[in-house]
Amino acid sequence: MRYSANLTAGALKPAESRVIADLLLRGVSGADWKAAIEQENCLQAKSIATGKRLARLIRDRLAPFDPPFWELIRDSASPVVQQALLAAAVKHSPLLGDFLDLVVREQYRRFAPNLPFTLWEDYLLDCRGRDSEMPWWNDSTRRRLRSSVYLCLAQAGFLENTRSLKLQPVFLATPVLRYLESRDERLVLRCLQVSP
Repeated sequence: MRYSANLTAGALKPAESRVIADLLLRGVSGADWKAAIEQENCLQAKSIATGKRLARLIRDRLAPFDPPFWELIRDSASPVVQQALLAAAVKHSPLLGDFLDLVVREQYRRFAPNLPFTLWEDYLLDCRGRDSEMPWWNDSTRRRLRSSVYLCLAQAGFLENTRSLKLQPVFLATPVLRYLESRDERLVLRCLQVSP
């Protein structure tokens, strides 16, 4: 199965991602990881369950990368952090990556002023043609997925905000570009470099 609903747990989460990146850089694992997330509530989550879910999502996004990437997230300012986190989310979620590559890229190519929500529903229908095992998500899940994807795009600067849905030009920050090129992350780069 290519597409999953793993994006419903959250958008880019820069503040929480900085904390998780620091834990990864310090080599925290096992009981110490559990204590940091559940007892110390280092993510400042509303509940233990929320903290665990958020920590798992962010760790899953960051785990395929190495310490220099985690340092980018922990130590950099915006927009480097947001773009690095979008790169991690794209690598973790083909649903997000393909939306950027296929839909957002086409909107830029057409010089469309915005990214209407109707494109999301059309995109999900197209996804089923690429992945026959894709789950049949209910309306609520589809809306939550759309909300997370559009918020990711707004946080990374592709959209002015999630109300106007106005597309903006985005230039990949040099540290993010250099890192992804040095690791031969061609697919991730393709998905991020959709703006003319």
